[in-house]
Amino acid sequence: MPYHAPLDDFRFLFDHVIGFDAVAATDRFSEASPDMVQAILTEAGRLCGEVLAPLQRVGDLQPAILEGDKVKTSPGFAQGYRAIADGGWIGMAASPEHGGMGLPMVLQTAVNEMMSGACLSLQLNPLMSQGQIEALAAHASDEIKALYLPKLISGDWSGTMNLTEAQAGSDVGALTTRAEDNGDGTYAVTGQKIFISWGDNDFTENVCHLVLARLPGGGDGTRGISLFLVPKVIPDQTGALGAANAVKVVSLEHKMGLHGSPTAVMSFEGATGWLIGAPHKGLRAMFTMMNNARLGVGVEGLGAGEGAYQQALTYALERKQGQVPVSGGPGTIIDHADVRRMLLAMRVELYAARALALSCAKATDMAEATGDAAWAARAALLT
Repeated sequence: MPYHAPLDDFRFLFDHVIGFDAVAATDRFSEASPDMVQAILTEAGRLCGEVLAPLQRVGDLQPAILEGDKVKTSPGFAQGYRAIADGGWIGMAASPEHGGMGLPMVLQTAVNEMMSGACLSLQLNPLMSQGQIEALAAHASDEIKALYLPKLISGDWSGTMNLTEAQAGSDVGALTTRAEDNGDGTYAVTGQKIFISWGDNDFTENVCHLVLARLPGGGDGTRGISLFLVPKVIPDQTGALGAANAVKVVSLEHKMGLHGSPTAVMSFEGATGWLIGAPHKGLRAMFTMMNNARLGVGVEGLGAGEGAYQQALTYALERKQGQVPVSGGPGTIIDHADVRRMLLAMRVELYAARALALSCAKATDMAEATGDAAWAARAALLT
């Protein structure tokens, strides 16, 4: 089914509901003029409708598969991902210091919704990278930032988030993955993680895993957990790729949907990793990525809802069944009042959810641009 980006909805919400002009009035985001915003949304809508939407059905019919310990992605996904990366869409809100556009989170949120509506399976990949970019920017050393952020922002490398373990479930403090100091600034990470979205692919040069693990003496519970960056392929200081790391995909989950997105079981077998943030403070650092993911995943649901609404509307306009109570109408089931009520309810709920998501993104932007604690508190409340 085709996807039509709701550009008019975004423009109305920007101009008349969330007050995007306040974001553009700050020094931090002064370049986000109305003309720039319109150009970005229009081009993103074109990409979603013409490039990503045709991949939605392909991903379900020809899912990602595991060949040996390597993932083979759905046909066309590599080209779709490259279109996202080459357009600079992954690093929209990232710092220009490392190659990002430095645009407001409001714009990134709108674009992420459109991509989710067009092809959610593929959009999950850049969402994971965006969260990792934010986490590394906030907590990594300068050396790690200089090496990894430009690669993640460009899309040459992709990122993942590794929290859940089979025996722990949602109880993160019960994890058993461990890390031991190698004595050279690196750590040996050993353990297994499950439900890892886009744990591997065949279209980026490297996959960078943020992994929660426990150092010796870390103590029980969440307070003893540390965070490590574990790349699939170990780079040197210039970013040139060297030896494969001791990390591999064990299996892919069998899911009811989103077949184009490989959800992996990952095995770390003494894999080389680098500590991110302070020892035993890993959950705090990981929550930077998780907070980003809260808004991002919420918007993915919104995008999926928009796509479903568009398909329902198209079906209602085309489906003929029996007599209709309206004369002069299209003669399809949309002429029935209850069908119109259901479609209108979908439209209203989507519009409200969109306004809420963009308001959350605006609060994040204003907190960054002004340093005002009230905006930060609003962003925290809405996430």
